[in-house]
Amino acid sequence: MKNHLVRTHRSAEHFPREEHLAWRIAEVAADPVAVAPETEEMIVNRIIDNAAVAAAAVTRRPVANARAQALAHPYRPGAAVFGVDGRYAPEWAAWANGVAVRELDFHDTFLAAEYSHPGDNIPSILAVAQHAGRGGRELIRGLATAYEIQVDLVRAICLHAHKIDHVAHLGPSAAAGIGTLLGLDTETIYQAVGQALHTTTATRQSRKGEISSWKAYAPAFAGKMAVEAVDRAMRGESSPSPIWEGEDGVIAWLLDGPGKEYSVPLPGPGEPKRGILDTYTKEHSAEYQSQAPIDLARRMRERIGDLDRIASIVLYTSHHTHVVIGTGSGDPQKFDPKASRETLDHSVMYIFAVALQDGTWHHERSYAPERAQRPDTVELWRKISTAEDPEWTRHYHSTDPNEKAFGARAEVTLKSGEVIVDELAVADAHPLGARPFARDQYVAKFRTLAEGVVDSAEQDRFLEVAQRTGELSAGELPQLNVTVSEEVLARAPKLPKGLF
Repeated sequence: MKNHLVRTHRSAEHFPREEHLAWRIAEVAADPVAVAPETEEMIVNRIIDNAAVAAAAVTRRPVANARAQALAHPYRPGAAVFGVDGRYAPEWAAWANGVAVRELDFHDTFLAAEYSHPGDNIPSILAVAQHAGRGGRELIRGLATAYEIQVDLVRAICLHAHKIDHVAHLGPSAAAGIGTLLGLDTETIYQAVGQALHTTTATRQSRKGEISSWKAYAPAFAGKMAVEAVDRAMRGESSPSPIWEGEDGVIAWLLDGPGKEYSVPLPGPGEPKRGILDTYTKEHSAEYQSQAPIDLARRMRERIGDLDRIASIVLYTSHHTHVVIGTGSGDPQKFDPKASRETLDHSVMYIFAVALQDGTWHHERSYAPERAQRPDTVELWRKISTAEDPEWTRHYHSTDPNEKAFGARAEVTLKSGEVIVDELAVADAHPLGARPFARDQYVAKFRTLAEGVVDSAEQDRFLEVAQRTGELSAGELPQLNVTVSEEVLARAPKLPKGLF
């Protein structure tokens, strides 16, 4: 890996295009380096993972609305929309499938200087591959690039400190991945990356206070913008540049300002793209920083015994966990029994309480209104708080994968005065956890989430196709989609009509 120093440059400065971060990213995307077998294997795992969480979300209102919008745009050759037959405009397929993948907050994650869900790259790149008649080998190459670029940007550039949503790293990574998929030249990818970044910078209010369905739509919007940016760039249109380093660019006005210098790591020429191997998926449908606390709560239940004995619980954790999903956020909505699912998903206090009571976590039952409003749950929930521990913050920011952790230490004080303490650094499903996810676990997750949604023959067909993604011809690539029956689709809420 080579580190690239990135800072603001005045318009009057000589700043060659070849030194722009967007150009460096485009060079990585245009590099024809082979994909390592272990990278390809993990890409296939994440294609299965995305299908699993999309299946579980297929009848939810935001997903049904996004699908309805896409179905209003039939197109040939087009791309597949999750859950249904037919071919649709690729940007709208990317949109609908992106919402389905993101709705339950249940797919892969990478946390460093910034947060991210790199699996959000898959819907847009797959849609373009299907539309453009590319095969599985090209798809694998495009996804390897997208994961690499997203992971590298997330390692180096913090967005949330400036209240910018993390999808600002997704637009450029998806555009770069599409560029690799299509075999575009460096100049074209450079213009697409700049446009994608420019159109996908937005505030973090989508993840603050009363969290709305836009949390699922935001990455889908970034993917859709990436598809459109590539289309414009292929037609010869240019982008604002230098997009990161310009005098009125992203660093100068949206991030740390003209005095800040970032060091962004990127693969050198001929260096394999391995970023996906540093990412991790979720066993539980909840914000990633609550994965280890769920497993910790399940482990502590027996030691605690009667939960009515609890006087208070403090979760000592990293700064990020404390301020994003903990009491450090200052969000009263995180204690509201009538809060939206999206808000409960970002309340580690609620999540720890339910995991303590139930000893498990379910993507639907754990968020049901009757579950959140149970009096004994509300009572326990309001006894829980978080606090920053500098050591957990250090682990969060560590660049050593053997030290990097997103866990917590729980101190449970009983009414008797006894204190029960336990801690867990990484989730059980993490590569360093008690039960690391491999192919069998991804397949099992798909089977579990597809149960009652996708019939068994369709599950078998999809898994067979997915596990040979790299061998698929262009004609076979549309088979990387799962269809469900009209009876299943009818379970979605009745939708009002929009413009389309």
